Amino acid sequence: MQSKPPGVIGAKVQRKEDPRLITGRGQFLDDVALPGMLEAAVLRSPFAHARITHIDVSEARALPGVFDVIVGSDVLEATKMSQPVIWQLVPDQLMPEGRVLATDRVRFVGQPVAAVVATNRYVAEDALELIAVEYEELPAVVSLEDALAEGAPKLYDEWPDNVSCRTTIPKGDVDKAFAEAEVVVTKTFRHGRQMGTPLETRGCVATWDPFTDRLDIWMSNQSPNLARDLLGDVLGIPGDKVRVRVPDVGGGFGNKFDFYAEEVVASILSKRTGRPVKLIEDRLESFVANAHSREQRLDVELAATKDGKITGLRCTIYGVLGGQLATVGIGPNWLTAAMLGGPYDIPNIEANVVGVVTNRSPYGSYRGWGQPKANLVHERMLTLLARELDMDPNEVRRRNLIPEKAFPYQSAVFVYDTGRYHDCLRACTDAVAERGWHERKAAAAKEGRKLGIGYSFHVEITAFGPSRMFNSAGLQHSSFDEEVVRMDSTGKVTVYTGQTALGQGVQTALAQVAADSLGVPFEDVSVVYGDTDSCPYTGYGTGASRAASVGGAAVLTASKRLKEKLVRIAAHMLEAAPEDLVVENGTISVAGAPGRSVSTAEIGDAAYRRLDGKLPPGESPTLEEREVFDPENVAFSYGCTAILAEVDPETGHVQLLDYLMAHDCGTVINPTIVDGQIHGGAAQAIGGALYEELIYGEDGQIQTTTFMDYLLPTAAEIPPFEVLHMETPSDHIPGGFKGVGEGGTIGGGAAIAEAIEDALDGLDITITQLPVTPPRLLELIERAGGAA
Repeated sequence: MQSKPPGVIGAKVQRKEDPRLITGRGQFLDDVALPGMLEAAVLRSPFAHARITHIDVSEARALPGVFDVIVGSDVLEATKMSQPVIWQLVPDQLMPEGRVLATDRVRFVGQPVAAVVATNRYVAEDALELIAVEYEELPAVVSLEDALAEGAPKLYDEWPDNVSCRTTIPKGDVDKAFAEAEVVVTKTFRHGRQMGTPLETRGCVATWDPFTDRLDIWMSNQSPNLARDLLGDVLGIPGDKVRVRVPDVGGGFGNKFDFYAEEVVASILSKRTGRPVKLIEDRLESFVANAHSREQRLDVELAATKDGKITGLRCTIYGVLGGQLATVGIGPNWLTAAMLGGPYDIPNIEANVVGVVTNRSPYGSYRGWGQPKANLVHERMLTLLARELDMDPNEVRRRNLIPEKAFPYQSAVFVYDTGRYHDCLRACTDAVAERGWHERKAAAAKEGRKLGIGYSFHVEITAFGPSRMFNSAGLQHSSFDEEVVRMDSTGKVTVYTGQTALGQGVQTALAQVAADSLGVPFEDVSVVYGDTDSCPYTGYGTGASRAASVGGAAVLTASKRLKEKLVRIAAHMLEAAPEDLVVENGTISVAGAPGRSVSTAEIGDAAYRRLDGKLPPGESPTLEEREVFDPENVAFSYGCTAILAEVDPETGHVQLLDYLMAHDCGTVINPTIVDGQIHGGAAQAIGGALYEELIYGEDGQIQTTTFMDYLLPTAAEIPPFEVLHMETPSDHIPGGFKGVGEGGTIGGGAAIAEAIEDALDGLDITITQLPVTPPRLLELIERAGGAA
């Protein structure tokens, strides 16, 4: 279904990163070893809620090999502000002061209290055990219901209760829609607490040079320029005194977008000791120190006509925040509200957001942000409406999908740019029929097995970038992208980008865009990233599905301008008119006379070395173009997911047999990379739907602190994936690129829930909570009178 035959853009070229990475030649954060480097470790609170009455670090300081120990008061002296929150979407939101190290009170298990730096990690951890902290334990407010209960203990004494904010996103007249509704469906959904679990944990290596008073810090990070700015703000030093470098990153998934206390701690320790300091969390720490996500309660009402047309949707979204706000604040929960209508033409929507603090780890970024929960709402409610009306859920989808002629379409918050939603749904359902899923289900039924088919249609906000739009909404940082494309004296091309490679293939994608736009061989293009001193500024970094869409658009525009200069120089050298020249595979020739040509190497020589007689009069030397791209609007990818699942009603076990997605991310740069992004996102959707959940006890102690407890899907649980590509280019992004990084994650949960219900269609079962663990499913089956 591609709109044009591929050039370099659209080709399945081998990733540039792979030979180095798969042969073990990658360089990750723990590979960074600097002369005189020390190692640090962090003492974390063992209590969910307590006052710190006394800290004694004298024994820790006296341990041989220990260079320094710091506590909260030391950090206060060394910093100019508390931990920043860059998403401030609700003007009157109560904003707790986020401490780098706790000073008087801890509000979640794992909150940093003190830090030690020593000759190595072993000595540092030994010293942690010598720090004596006296706590006065306070009642823990662990669950949402605990926090909202009348008379509940307050996390912040100066607040009236535990609600950080309330806000509403309206569209149309919801009260009228419900007053006139022929059908009303009401349901409450819960999404479990989850987190990204990249193979490489977070960490940094900080060097504060005492002679230049400059901080040079290596970080496993998605947003180096954002980190540089926030480090400067917190430490009170100008941006030109901070250099952030990013080596290979072993997975990000949003965890490594947020700005954490440990980076500040390592920087302060380096300044105090005059030595480089490495601080890398272990896996146990990651369960409490990394940003958590996903957990929400969603109280939903849907209004519709008897023929299945949705006329109104109302939802209250309770975000279960942590003991302090993460970098992104209420952002993910707000996005759930903003995307509540999804791909459907719903004229009346009321989305209420309530942010509630609890004694849990902070709530931050994870792949998909708030979108999986919004998808859960509109897809589950649509299925329940179909059941109420005795209709096929896909027929209800067809009747409510935004028609192609309605684009650009104004949703409750955003303008959807382009889309062919009905074509996408049809492509998915046709593929399911062609692959014989219905026959497989019928054949299994004859054998006494329970197979079901589930669908979900999603939209994905991508190309995150309209800085002014999001600044006015409360984002305290820009989100434009800057790219540099340079051809050297030998005709080879280097792209300098502020994007970060996280394993998603950004180096390959940007190289493809540059090669295609310049007309040079793909092999002649290199991509440099990961250094705020040498790479251009990218406001929001690599997240929100923006690397290929916003970064690619900037590379494309810069490359086209550079190509124009190459043609001008070639025209002068060939004594031909620029419009008569053809650029292909690194050669510029006269149309119809291929013997009259020059190579990019010759042009590079003319632009850098032997200018006289070869460079046109008035043409400046060198070959470089820079482009800053701040799109006028975000762009919306979309897709339809279909899942074939088998359910064992005796055990509650769910096995996914097949997984299909029809997907449209605009112009596809590299189909293999797009497939990989969707596959990876779908694997995380499967984890969130069936396995992964962070569990807390009544005392606020986290009970899932290893992969024995926090279950990740393995190769044995992952079904075959197939992706059908559509291409509907964005109308305002150069190249028509849209993002794809989160699409696979968004729709999987709702599709799995629908497949399970379809498999058990003889029972009155409604799935309202993810993940659907075997005990939860067995309970539903037993309530419905099924297998005991």
